[in-house]
Amino acid sequence: MSVQDQLSRAQLYEKLGATHGGYWRYDFVDHSYLYNLYFPPQRFFELLKSNIHELVQSYPVAQGELANWVGTLIDQTPERIVVGNGAAELIKIVSGHLANKLIVPVPSFNEYANAAPEGTIVEFPLDPLSFQLDVDQFAAEALRCKADVAIVVSPNNPTSMLVPKADLIRLIEKLAEQECMLILDESFIDFAENRDQETFERDIARYPNLAIFKSMSKAYGICGLRIGYMLTANADFAEKVRAGLHIWNLNGFAETFLENAPDYREEFEASCAKVREDRDQFYQDLCSIQGMVVYKPDANYIFCRLPDHAPSGPELALSLFVEHNIYIKHCEGKSMPESDRYMRIASRTPVENAKLCAVLNNVLASENTMTSVNNTVSE
Repeated sequence: MSVQDQLSRAQLYEKLGATHGGYWRYDFVDHSYLYNLYFPPQRFFELLKSNIHELVQSYPVAQGELANWVGTLIDQTPERIVVGNGAAELIKIVSGHLANKLIVPVPSFNEYANAAPEGTIVEFPLDPLSFQLDVDQFAAEALRCKADVAIVVSPNNPTSMLVPKADLIRLIEKLAEQECMLILDESFIDFAENRDQETFERDIARYPNLAIFKSMSKAYGICGLRIGYMLTANADFAEKVRAGLHIWNLNGFAETFLENAPDYREEFEASCAKVREDRDQFYQDLCSIQGMVVYKPDANYIFCRLPDHAPSGPELALSLFVEHNIYIKHCEGKSMPESDRYMRIASRTPVENAKLCAVLNNVLASENTMTSVNNTVSE
């Protein structure tokens, strides 16, 4: 690859960091964004194609019908459901408008903090070795800072670690004593080994200070459709969130997915099982890389600490893109010590995962890998 080609690739890499999507326009392997490669089934796309004119030219339905469809899918009453244009819309309402003081463990999904007004966020650092959440200390800090909303993402992003259900029950009960609402983000729960035992969806009626957020983009592979929902037995909280929505906040393509999603249950379960199988093999392969610290995943991505002798996360990510056409997520800027030493790597197909592991083995074997790329960028 010529110096000019390297420079062009490096410039494209920098551009992608600001686009937040649209990656399908470029020909590279995306180990950054987190979604199910094996869903939806082809017959869903055929359904969209057969109704394309009506979907484009007609007004979509409003919140009531959307909540009915989600309720059918997850076996819940629609009164407990608020459907958003992705979970991001719901996060913006809660973090940006409803919470007076919000506490969140870090590192975590940045959007909860990004959507909040200045001075309303309290960051609670996770243990820098295990990255496990101590729910008792977290609850105590929520009390100390007088938080009215607490956030827990489980499995967490970027660590891919589940918070045990018994711990979460204890947390919910402690927060209830101080009238603090828990937002439990279960966007990646479908990839957990014991999903049915770990989710709180079936227990929602027991906990009036609990609201589950779920981005359907992740497990259902529909990032472009932008669907998320909130489930809560707290009618007052549901109404406050619902009041922040626009009347037509989802489009016809998204509503068509929700209307037909129950027909794809078996295919969905099979797709999640395939994702887990691929992820587990990917985890084993990453563990074989000398010096790499690999955290056992519960979601469809894997959290790693780079060897001390290796390039930093940003350097490695740039090298993989420029030299190997692979795009991965480094964690520099996340709220944790030595954030530039960590990577979050999405699991893809077995062939793509194996290729990435082989490339990482070769790249990390040399301390001087980045010299040519760094020189190119600096010039």
